[in-house]
Amino acid sequence: MTSIRYEATSGVGVVTIDRPEKRNAMTYSVLSEFIQTMRRAGDDDAARAVVITGAGGAFCAGIDLSDLAGRPQESRGTREGEPWPIVACPKPVVAAVDGAAVGMGAEFTVQCDARVASARARFAWNFVHRGLVPDTGAGSWLLPRQVGLPTALRWLYSGAFVAADEALAAGYVAAVVEPEQVVAHAIALAQSLSQGSPFSIRRIKRLVYDGLGRDVDTHLTAHRRALQECFGSDDHHEGVTAFLERREPTFTGR
Repeated sequence: MTSIRYEATSGVGVVTIDRPEKRNAMTYSVLSEFIQTMRRAGDDDAARAVVITGAGGAFCAGIDLSDLAGRPQESRGTREGEPWPIVACPKPVVAAVDGAAVGMGAEFTVQCDARVASARARFAWNFVHRGLVPDTGAGSWLLPRQVGLPTALRWLYSGAFVAADEALAAGYVAAVVEPEQVVAHAIALAQSLSQGSPFSIRRIKRLVYDGLGRDVDTHLTAHRRALQECFGSDDHHEGVTAFLERREPTFTGR
């Protein structure tokens, strides 16, 4: 039985981690399935944005320690392919967090472009309690850029649970809603983030994330290349034509 479900609805691909008996904790095989599903969502023409959520009142409790214990030490921190599969998705990705997002689950939320939390959601980068650093590297690289250095260090050093209202005050989540509304609210947010040109959005996302780790000259070289690609795209032509004709554009992503 699959532990990762996927369906596209109303232009949004919904990825659901479905191991409620383990609070959606990840084994290495489930993680591989999750990465494959993220690639599927990224390639799905029926989805212009993606929502990630968990089943049964939890988002993801991190790595299943019983599975981790059975792996050789030298292979525990190694994974095949893209280290940040959510960042690698070329579409806007929104986390719909109900219940606990712990360890790798918290790291998944960091990799998302936006987050919606239920009132009972809570986040914990509890790696210090296991003698580890944030396992995907997103917490130590992206989180300080999202919430600021002092807040990120407090969350990472303490490993304590961060309640939904604290996450909202820090700007980490976009909204806090009731549990039964969290997926619908995340889908609505994902739809609002994906109304523009998919051709542009793919390039904006890559420029922003790649730009975090390179100098301004390298960034501007990539920016100029992306801008020229946009000028030659069908989406640019459609956007200009729609403006002149005073109508909503119909983008194709080409």
